[in-house]
Parts: sequence; C-alpha cells; structure tokens
Amino acid sequence: MQTTTPVVPAPTTAERVRTALIRADTTQLAVDGCEPIPTSVHHLREEGQVAVVVADDSLAVALARQAGSTGVPAMLELTDHSPILLRNPVRSLIWLSGTLQAVHHPRRLAAEIAEILPHPELLDVGHRSELLCLTLDSVVAADTTGAEAVDIADVLDAAPDPFAALETGWLRHLEEDHGDIVRQIARRLPPAHRSGRVRPLGLDRYGLRLRVESEGDDHDVRIPFHEPVDDPAALSRALRMLAGCPFRNGLPPRT
Repeated sequence: MQTTTPVVPAPTTAERVRTALIRADTTQLAVDGCEPIPTSVHHLREEGQVAVVVADDSLAVALARQAGSTGVPAMLELTDHSPILLRNPVRSLIWLSGTLQAVHHPRRLAAEIAEILPHPELLDVGHRSELLCLTLDSVVAADTTGAEAVDIADVLDAAPDPFAALETGWLRHLEEDHGDIVRQIARRLPPAHRSGRVRPLGLDRYGLRLRVESEGDDHDVRIPFHEPVDDPAALSRALRMLAGCPFRNGLPPRT
C-alpha cells in the first residue's frame, strides 16, 4: 500500500513574501548600470507596484528619471535574517523583478504610504531621499527547501503573518529565557533530527520552525500548532501545548 506524506500546515509562499516585505532587514535594489543600492522602505501597493525609498543622489534615481514612462529593468532583493545568532542566519531570500520608474508626485505618494506604513524615512522624501516605484513582472522566493516562482496576483491577495512584527521578541524570549520549552518541543522531532543543537528559527500563525545545528549540516523542521492562531494569547497557549505544559496561562511575551 502506498503511503502519503502528511501535509504540515504552513504559510503559502505568497504569504511568506508579504511577511518578508514587513520583516526583511536587508534590501538591495539592483538596476542595470549601477551598483546595488540599499532601500529603506519597500511597500507593496494594490496596483502591483513596490514603492521604495533610496538616496536622492543615487544613480538609480537618475536612470529612472532619464527613462521616463518607459522605466528601467530592476530587481529588489529582500533578505530575511533570523533574530537569533545562528551559524547560518539567512532564513529566506525574495527577488522582486520588474520596471523601475520615477514618481511624478513623490511627496504626495509618501504621505499616502505613511498613513499605512508610518516609516520615518518617508519624511525625507523630496529632501535627502527619493521615492521610486517598481512595477512587478515576477516574484521568486527561496529558503532552505528551494526556490519557487509566485504569481503576482497571489501575492497581492495574500496577507502577512499576524505575528510578523512580534516574531523577533518572541524568538529571543524563547532562546534566552525559555530553553526548557524549546527542549521540550524538540522531543517532537524525529530521532534522526535530534543530533545537534536545536534553536528557534521562525514563528508564525501555523507553528514553530526549529533549526538543528549539527556537525555535518544544519536542517530546519516545522512543528505545527494544533490549529492556526491569530493573537498573542492564543500563540502563548499553542507554544505551551507543544511543550506539553498543563498551564492555561501560557507563555507571556517579553515586553
């Protein structure tokens, strides 16, 4: 009899892309004819454009302005690093490719974006910074399991994980203050995956990801919650349940 591998609940790739747009701590804008440029804001608009903020004296700004409505080919690379000091800290890479164009009224657009994303760098648009828009042609996401192309419509329809902004504090809390809970949860790993140091790698509404650092190689394992969670209280209870803890109050987050 043929057996099927059970499906472990996890965010869709489109959801992971939306979460990376919030969480990514290293971003580079690559444009033909100049070196990669760091960006301080990357906001996905409903029209399928990513608004980015770069230094106003960067070559990308000049090239986009010269190209006019035609724009220039460009790619935005997002790198998501673990907030825990791991041997290999990169958790995922996202490549957003398309056409980069200048914005006719950058300060007006910056004000509109600030209502949704109140980033301090938006205040500098028109002074020391400039706002450009990347109209997407393709999206590719990669992690330790491989790379996958994502439909742009799926990315626009997806929502970021509700814990995207809180994940750093929770993971550091587990790593620094609750190693006992991590060890208890690690007992759920297959025996072949326990030969190494188990570290908290990621946290989302569907479960906890663990990184096993061993002498031969590192590998990641997802431990799903009993059911998806949507608020910190439910997340705390879900983590306690994974650890086999009988207390209903759960794991209080670090303030």
